[in-house]
Amino acid sequence: MEMKPLQNLLTLCLAFLSIQAFAQISHEGVPSNWNEKELSRLNVEFVQTDLLDLELLQAEDAVTDEYKEVPYRFGQEWEVAFNLENSGTWTTLGNGDRQWTLGIECLDATSISFILDQFKLPKTAQFFVWNDDRTEYLGSFNHTNNKDWGSFAIGLVHDDKVVLELIEPAGVAGESIVQVGTIVHGYRSIARRAEQAYEDANRGPFGNSGNCNINVNCPEGDPWQVEKRGVALIVNGGSAVCSGTLVNNTAQDGTPYFLTANHCLGGQNNWIFYFNHETAGCTGNTGPTNQSISGSILRASNGGSDVALLELSDTPPTNFNVQYCGWDNSDDLTVTETTCIHHPSGDLKKICFDNDPPYHASQGGAAVWYIDEWELGVTEPGSSGSALFDQEHRIIGQLYGGIAACSGNVNNGQPDWYGRFGVSWDGNSASSRLRDWLDPLNTAQTILDGYPEGFVTYDNDAGLGGFTNVEAIVCGSVIFPVFNLTNFGTQPLTSVTINYYVNGALLISYDWNGNLEQGQGEELTLPLTNLQDGDNEIEVILTNPNGIPDDNEANNSTSVEFTAFAGPTYEYSMTLLTDEFGDETTWEIQNESNVTIYQGGPYEADTEIVETFCLSDGCYTFTIFDSFGDGICCGWGDGSYQLYTHLGFNFASGGEFEDSEEVEFCTDDLSVNDQTNVQRLIVYPNPTDGNVTVQLPLNAEKMTVTNALGQITLTQSLGASSSSVQLDLSALPAGWYQVTVQTNKTTTTGRIMVK
Repeated sequence: MEMKPLQNLLTLCLAFLSIQAFAQISHEGVPSNWNEKELSRLNVEFVQTDLLDLELLQAEDAVTDEYKEVPYRFGQEWEVAFNLENSGTWTTLGNGDRQWTLGIECLDATSISFILDQFKLPKTAQFFVWNDDRTEYLGSFNHTNNKDWGSFAIGLVHDDKVVLELIEPAGVAGESIVQVGTIVHGYRSIARRAEQAYEDANRGPFGNSGNCNINVNCPEGDPWQVEKRGVALIVNGGSAVCSGTLVNNTAQDGTPYFLTANHCLGGQNNWIFYFNHETAGCTGNTGPTNQSISGSILRASNGGSDVALLELSDTPPTNFNVQYCGWDNSDDLTVTETTCIHHPSGDLKKICFDNDPPYHASQGGAAVWYIDEWELGVTEPGSSGSALFDQEHRIIGQLYGGIAACSGNVNNGQPDWYGRFGVSWDGNSASSRLRDWLDPLNTAQTILDGYPEGFVTYDNDAGLGGFTNVEAIVCGSVIFPVFNLTNFGTQPLTSVTINYYVNGALLISYDWNGNLEQGQGEELTLPLTNLQDGDNEIEVILTNPNGIPDDNEANNSTSVEFTAFAGPTYEYSMTLLTDEFGDETTWEIQNESNVTIYQGGPYEADTEIVETFCLSDGCYTFTIFDSFGDGICCGWGDGSYQLYTHLGFNFASGGEFEDSEEVEFCTDDLSVNDQTNVQRLIVYPNPTDGNVTVQLPLNAEKMTVTNALGQITLTQSLGASSSSVQLDLSALPAGWYQVTVQTNKTTTTGRIMVK
């Protein structure tokens, strides 16, 4: 494509209109001189893209728009290579900072967007994109927007002239890398302007769907206002590629897993995911484009069910108000009706309904749910990848293809087919199945409701919230497992039978009695459990809540697998204080075989982290990393780390390094001498909010609690016949404490963390 520089300078408006909300996750700051009432003319170099051949584009779109599997194109992509060296204008500002600007004009464009195929900013640098009439800008983007894959996609600016601006402080001059690789000239609403003026006036920024589609905020969509918040439009360059849905996982921790179709894949590192792109009411053709995420990582895909699971590069912030939708992986033919929420032809969010049961079939070599026809609404190109929900509002598949479409104001009565979620659940490896990602707790659940809001409620529903104090590695051969019993039902929970299994054998079965209202929970401690050396599994199964069968058995069991060391072990610990850029800090501990047994990070800024490690006899290497290469002290805060033995002795510390720093140590060097006449103490629950139980050795006489500085915070005399004692540590500041119990012959110690 030939580029033509404009001879005239950019004339800036003397006053600007209301600023639209930022279209992507961005950070503080505004473009230079944005708030000035009077602006001098800036020396912005403009380049102009070629004119579009609208007749050719129209002819191509008329063909591809008929196929659901083909992305819905709304813009022409121009491949370029504009960077900080060969394009734009550099200006030195009054404070010594440097400013780079480059203007882009796409004649008659409805929008302009970009893929920066090279993007790496140093700390304190800022990048903006703003429009000619200074009513809209995106940014600032900074070094936290740097992606591992080195590129960065930027969403729509609604104008035909925009300016790219980089502010580079003097201290990091010359360190920025920015190159524009693709310019997307949005055209769809200007194509066929003369003969389709009415249709174009009702077209959204990414496209327009048929008249039989139903806006998600029409009355028909009222029961689906929770699930709709998980649905997003996927844009890749100049095409509305597909639709997809945020999906919940059994940890219910808000990991941004995103379900779409395998055939949609290609360039997902630079996809932009637009959330809440919908009209406010039942009618209308405009919706916001101000809530989006740039970039994703492929976690799993499989053509056998046309499934793809992505992890978004950023977690949608709170103001997006997203929902992580629930699922059913049973693949049972018990579905009575289905619903799909999607973005047909890149349009605003729509909804469609089939009131008949779908059935299993094979289509194009993939295992699918077959929809004979929709009763209300329809799908179109751009709907691919959108979730199919069952009558319980759980995902059972994602759109693979079909020939359903509008025929005037009604649909054409033709079928669609969806890859089956239950088939996608299992596969040969984590990269070809869903269960590793969506069931990280290995609960073997077949159904899971949404997060943070669930839809289905039951009258009689006792559930388990998982174990709260069982780590992946247990230091020693005994634990006191703690789990959460929760009443999810509408009726009060007054009794339930708890069955406790250890390594497949029933250890105990007992009846719990109490009174929990809906949503209330109670932490329960299971009996002392002796573990085998190596791999272990504990499981709890609930039965007979309130003396009757549970209405919802899906949450009646929980299990956890872990490794226990029955031989000599030592609980080492680390405290870490991050600097202002905690997202650059990671660490690991490797054993003598160079196998990583513990790791952590990245973290939030200026955050204190406490970690414990169970180490058997041997030698280890602790390594702390900084991805930016400037350590954690002292240019951007006073970050530091400290390593402690099981008795609280500090044997290594630091913070000033570049890319990484290593500490090598052996447990026999640091711990054996400390073990003289010292035995380990059982303290639980650990960590604690304050109330703990200390299991005492025989003939215990005195107990003390000391903080990390060795200061005594509690002293208590003990009766010789006492086997345990209850402590209330809730008044103590959060942190690590050592509990020491003395008898007439020995000293016994344990460590506990107060949260």
